[in-house]
Amino acid sequence: MNAPLPSHLVPQIDQRPVPAALIEALKERFGANCSTAMAVREQHGRDESSFESPPPAAVVFAQSTADVADAVKLAARYEVPVIPFGVGSSLEGHLLAVQGGISIDLGRMNKVLNIHAEDLTVTVQAGVTRKQLNEELKSTGLFFPIDPGADATIGGMSATRASGTNAVRYGTMRENVLALEVVTADGQAIRTGTRARKSSAGYDLTRLMVGSEGTLGVITEITLRIYPLPEAISAAICSFPSIEAAVRTTIEVIQLGVPIARVELIDHNSVRMVNAHSKLGLREEPMLLMEFHGSPAGVKEQAETVQDIASQYGGKAFEWAVTPEERTRLWTARHNAYFAAIQSRPGCRAISTDTCVPISRLADCLLDSVKEADESGIPYFLVGHVGDGNFHFGYLLDPKVPREREIAEALNHKLVTRALALEGTCTGEHGVGLHKIDFLVSEAGNAAVEMMRTIKRALDPKNIMNPGKIFTL
Repeated sequence: MNAPLPSHLVPQIDQRPVPAALIEALKERFGANCSTAMAVREQHGRDESSFESPPPAAVVFAQSTADVADAVKLAARYEVPVIPFGVGSSLEGHLLAVQGGISIDLGRMNKVLNIHAEDLTVTVQAGVTRKQLNEELKSTGLFFPIDPGADATIGGMSATRASGTNAVRYGTMRENVLALEVVTADGQAIRTGTRARKSSAGYDLTRLMVGSEGTLGVITEITLRIYPLPEAISAAICSFPSIEAAVRTTIEVIQLGVPIARVELIDHNSVRMVNAHSKLGLREEPMLLMEFHGSPAGVKEQAETVQDIASQYGGKAFEWAVTPEERTRLWTARHNAYFAAIQSRPGCRAISTDTCVPISRLADCLLDSVKEADESGIPYFLVGHVGDGNFHFGYLLDPKVPREREIAEALNHKLVTRALALEGTCTGEHGVGLHKIDFLVSEAGNAAVEMMRTIKRALDPKNIMNPGKIFTL
């Protein structure tokens, strides 16, 4: 019989009772758009993390900001938690109802409200996904560049301050969200920011809400920066004799100021898994996937510079993907790396790391962590947005073997400790959620976390907005 996991590896479940009167009030207000069916509740009570928790008591399918506001007002009346839900792609336990409550599904709020092509801005409802947005922008010659891999909702991406493969050139959600509509803990809808490119008016409430992970309010509308589609786009792959050679190439490319749009590291384990999953024939060696944006002459110059640097570190088999179909196939394979890894060990779950360090310290952090992972005996894969110092190990564990979970968590702990010592962060893009609560204290310090708690108590005195995430009260 398997031993139970140590308590620090299990989410703290402290579910508040959900009065029958609240469920009745929700059903009266929302009718068929409020579900208490177990299958629906279970779907909304899990994400891509390895944590488990009882499901929420009910799910409300919101179709407008007014719906969200009414649901929050009812929950506040009974002091019951509210957990926003997009598509369920988060990796840190953000969606788990660890203190009970109701889930508000924003997936039906999926309208692109206004495209201001002349100002390079767009306003969308929170349930719009990134692929849907780019499909609707296609005819304008514009695009939204933030690409976390999963087809996440814009609301969820804002709430977790997501980034992804294009962040090295276009920044993260922090740089690309101009304004928000947010339903606060008392059910009031407020607006933060404007469509102007800058402002010095008062506290920056937009930045406060971006990355708040649903703990301060429910994001219902977002105004974003958008960008002209590049005149020329070219993608390339290059294999290397070692991870160190690939990383050293990346560091030199960034330090020389080459305006590369994407530079992704995939280790040999990931290449093998992607080959099997996506039926590709990539060389099973450490690899960089790169993309260049700009004018035809600019793209050619960037690519030649990178190819020259790569050759100095033993880079070989430089292959180009110029047509949209070839590029899509290449990046689809990269984005499917997580699912390829999961399928490589049937029944497994992945613990995903998310450290980010200054680019000059990337090799120091990454190579020691690879050595530890190799010595652990735990199957793993490694991918990274290495152009901005962010990388992810995925430790593949058997959920029926607690010892594997302990080993994986120990590896993660060593990795985060190393990243913080190098002046990095415990989470570059996934958010804190449940998994990184203790790491946040190590990174920010008790005084800073207490300031966050003070803000939380002031804006959410009943502690109903996604409680138990980021920090404990």
